[in-house]
Amino acid sequence: EIFAGMQTAAVGHFDETGLHINGKLWWLHVASSRGLTYYFIHPKRGKVAMEAMNVLPQFQGVSVHDGWGSYASYDCDHALCNAHHLRELRFIEERYQQSWASQMSALLVEIKRQVDQAQARGEPELPLDIRQSFAARYQAWVEQGLLANPPPVQAQPVKSRGRPKQSPAKNLLDRLHLYQAQVLAFMSDFRIPFDNNQAERDIRMMKLKQKISGGFRSVIGAQMFCRIRGYISTLKKQGLNILDALTQAFKGNPIFPMIQPE
Repeated sequence: EIFAGMQTAAVGHFDETGLHINGKLWWLHVASSRGLTYYFIHPKRGKVAMEAMNVLPQFQGVSVHDGWGSYASYDCDHALCNAHHLRELRFIEERYQQSWASQMSALLVEIKRQVDQAQARGEPELPLDIRQSFAARYQAWVEQGLLANPPPVQAQPVKSRGRPKQSPAKNLLDRLHLYQAQVLAFMSDFRIPFDNNQAERDIRMMKLKQKISGGFRSVIGAQMFCRIRGYISTLKKQGLNILDALTQAFKGNPIFPMIQPE
């Protein structure tokens, strides 16, 4: 089944979004790949829901996500969505007029262009010397950004829990610094995409459903919709005829998609 296929996928895309059920906020979680789509609903957004979903606890491939903290707790390889980074960098450039942000954006786009060209030539990764050059330029812009955004200074000891509040620029720089390998994973392994658009595309239809209907009246109804929608999405990805598959399902002879289509 699709669930088992996602547990063993080489590259998995993960995301979550709010979902209203009977007037209350729930969360729709998606685990997907180029050939599979699996939806799961839960009243929680974080690790409790991910444990109940039971894809990431068994997952040993590369997890592509937006950097939400709960994803990082799982023992698998990770890759971060650079579409999110480009949006954050643009905000910092426009709001704070910091030149490092525009330079980092240009660098990420340049790396992506080089990866696209290398993929078109049938190569599995960028050459080592090019990767090293890109990594050095990346680190230089991060260091320039850190100089422009030093840690906040506390006038007196902080009694509240948690770290001191930082600017959006500093928060982004900490992520880019600590997780450089995950940000640049796409240039070392061409199976890994530049962004997490696969998961975002798979969630988009569910968001459209909410705009039209406003939500679901029951948990069971939401679960049924997610199961049907995940099946249809998977069929479409694998090039199978959706109408024929649904007809066969009603006849008691369902068409099963490939578990490992990639």
